[in-house]
This record gives sequence, C-alpha cells and structure tokens, in this order.
Amino acid sequence: MSPEFSQADHAAMGRAFALARAQAGRTGQNPAVGCVLVRADGQLLSEGATGDGGTAHAEALALGAVPAGAARGGMAYVTLEPCRIRSGGGTACSTLLLEAGISRLVCPIADEHPNGAGGFERLRMAGVMVEIGLMADQARALYADFFARLA
Repeated sequence: MSPEFSQADHAAMGRAFALARAQAGRTGQNPAVGCVLVRADGQLLSEGATGDGGTAHAEALALGAVPAGAARGGMAYVTLEPCRIRSGGGTACSTLLLEAGISRLVCPIADEHPNGAGGFERLRMAGVMVEIGLMADQARALYADFFARLA
C-alpha cells in the first residue's frame, strides 16, 4: 500500500526536483540528485544538489550546511535512493542520513546502480520511516539516461 503524501510532501519533493534539474548535465557519470531537509516541525532546514562533477552528493551537501544535531527527528526528501556505498570511498548518503538522525525519508524510486541499491533497506533496518513513490514518474524520466547507461 502506498502512503498518502501531504501537500507539504509534494512541495518539498518539487523543490528537490528543481534542485536536481538545475544540476542536470553537470554531474559527470553520477545522476543529478536533489535533497531537501525539513525539521520535525515542518520548517525548511537545508537543501542541496549533486555537485559539479558528481563527487559531492546532494545529501552530504544538505547535511553539511546545518549544525550537528539540527536534522535529528527531521525528514529528508531525496529524488533518488540514498546510496548504500560511495564509489569514491566517502561515507554513503544512507549512513550520513542515519548519523544525522533523520526519522523519515521520502523518495520517488530506487536506485538501480549497485552502489545505490540497498540504501532504503539500510535506513529501514535502523528504524527510519521510508516512503517511496511520490513523483515517481518524474524521477523515472529524470534518471532514464542514467539507468540506461547501467544496462
């Protein structure tokens, strides 16, 4: 059963997609991902998008812009499943979200890349509420070329 998404969920995910689209074509072999962090009370905390060249991930940039502990109990809206493993050897985005204390992740679709796949499961196993499906058609369109390169 798919969760019901609120108007606030749609707004935050819409912003995450705007961030991702602004970086499209600038992230090398990595997908352009957007991330919006929202406090437990619904206030915008931070946002980020995959950096030029793709080495800085959206979640890491968004979390890096806030003081330690500020995201605890909050929500992350990410346009693609947070990675399970970082190709470059850094800390995986799913781990960063766990360390930050995010309590809920909203994401449209799973990552088909072997390093990305498994991020949802890692978060769920740690007790994070993971809700998938919001704006999934837009995500499939945005990441079609990235997924095609993986085949």
